[in-house]
Amino acid sequence: MAHVFGSDIKPWARAAPKGYKFINANIVDVAAGTIKENQTVITTEGKITYVGPESSAPTTPELKTVDCQGKYLSPGLFDAHVHLCAVPGFEDLSKAFGNPNDVHLLRQPYTASQMLHRGFTSIRDCGGAQLALKEAIEDGVFPGPRIFISGHALSQFGGHGDLRGSHEPTECCGGTHSNNHLGRMCNGVPECMAAVREEIRCGADFIKIMGSGGVASPTDKLEHLQFTSAEIQAMVECADNAGTFVTAHAYTVKAIRHCIDNGVRGIEHGNFVDPPTAKLMAEKGVYLTPTLIAYAQMASERWKNYLPIESQVKNTIVLQSGLEALRVASEAGVTMCYGSDLLGPLGSAQTHEFALRSQVLTPLEVLRSATVNPAKMMGFETELGQVQVGFRADVVVLNGNPLEDVTVFDRPDEHVLGVMKDGRVYKSRWDSLDEDGHIPVRVQY
Repeated sequence: MAHVFGSDIKPWARAAPKGYKFINANIVDVAAGTIKENQTVITTEGKITYVGPESSAPTTPELKTVDCQGKYLSPGLFDAHVHLCAVPGFEDLSKAFGNPNDVHLLRQPYTASQMLHRGFTSIRDCGGAQLALKEAIEDGVFPGPRIFISGHALSQFGGHGDLRGSHEPTECCGGTHSNNHLGRMCNGVPECMAAVREEIRCGADFIKIMGSGGVASPTDKLEHLQFTSAEIQAMVECADNAGTFVTAHAYTVKAIRHCIDNGVRGIEHGNFVDPPTAKLMAEKGVYLTPTLIAYAQMASERWKNYLPIESQVKNTIVLQSGLEALRVASEAGVTMCYGSDLLGPLGSAQTHEFALRSQVLTPLEVLRSATVNPAKMMGFETELGQVQVGFRADVVVLNGNPLEDVTVFDRPDEHVLGVMKDGRVYKSRWDSLDEDGHIPVRVQY
C-alpha cells in the first residue's frame, strides 16, 4: 500500500475515499419533495460528482459499482440538538452530567459512532462537546458525525446550565466548574461578553444560551426568564462580530420573545409557543428546534426513575404542550430543525423523533427538518442536506420511501442499509455494500 501523505505524523491518516457508482437508485430529493427514479449517483473524493441517468454518466472504470435495485438514496441526517457529554452508563441524570472529565470524554466516541450508524452524518452539540473530539472525528481518529459545537452553554447563576443544588456554596465568579461539562456561568454584561469570546476562542461554531428554566436543572422554574436584555444583546453582538449566531434554550412565550427581541436567531424546544409568537419567528427567520422525544422517553415507564422528582413534574408539563407547538409553528411557516436532546442511555431513541413529529407534520416536513433546514441554519446549505452534484457525499441507503413513511428511519437495523459520510461507508447492513469508513492505513517505510 502506498504511503499516505501526513501519516508519519498522524498514523491514523487515510487515503482519499474510493469512488462509488450507485446505479438503479431512487433519489430522495428533499428540496423538490419528489423521488427521482432510476438514477445513477457517482461519488469521488468525498463529493457527489454526478446525478442523472446512466446513459449520460461519465465512464470512470476505477469506481466501485453498487446496484441499488430500486433502493432509496437519502441525504445523511442532521440532528440539531444533542449533548455528547451526557454519556450513558449511569442510572440517573445527575450522574450522566456530573462525572469527571476523563469519564465522559472517553465515552463520547462510542456515542458519536452510534449516531452515525443510525444515519446521522451531522450533529449540532448544544452544550458540552469540545473541540478536541470534533477534531479527532474530522481527522479520522474515531468514526462519528461531523460536529458543530457550541462549547459550553452559557447560563446565569441559578439558570438552566447551573447544576448546583440549593444548598451548595455560591461561587465567587463566572466560568466553568468542577464536573459541570454542560455549562459556563456568567453574570452581567462583562462576564457574558467574556464567556462568548472564550467559547469562540475554544472553537465554538455557534453560541448557546439558557433563556429560561429547564427540565433537568434543579433550582429554576420553567417560567423563569434568564439573562437580562443587556446581557443577551451583548452576547449576540459578540457572536455576530465573530461571524456566528446565538441560539437560546427557551420554553415559554415570554422567554422566546425576550430572546428573539434581543437578537437571538434560534430557539431550542419552544414547547409553549403561541400563534402570534410563531408568526414573529417566521417573519424574523428564527429557527425552531423542538426536542419532543426527550420528554417522551423521560416520561416512559422504562425511564421513570432517571429524572429526580422535581424534574419529572416539569417534564410532564412540557411533553403535553410539545405536539401542539409543532402544529402552531408549522402553520405559521417557522423553519424547524430536527432535535433529539436525549441524555445518557436514552440516546438509543434518537430516531424516534420521526414518529412523534409524524403525528402532526407531513413526511416531507419532517425529513426537511433533518436535512436541508439544519444545513441552512449552520451556513452549509450548499454542501449538506441533499443528494446533489457538488454536495458532500453523505448518503443513507434505505429499503423504503421516506416521503411515504418517514418512520423508516425509526428502525435503522431494519431499513437503514448503509450510511456513507464524506464518501466513506461507515455502516452497512447490506451484503452489496462493504464498510470502508474506518480502515487504518498501513504505513510503508
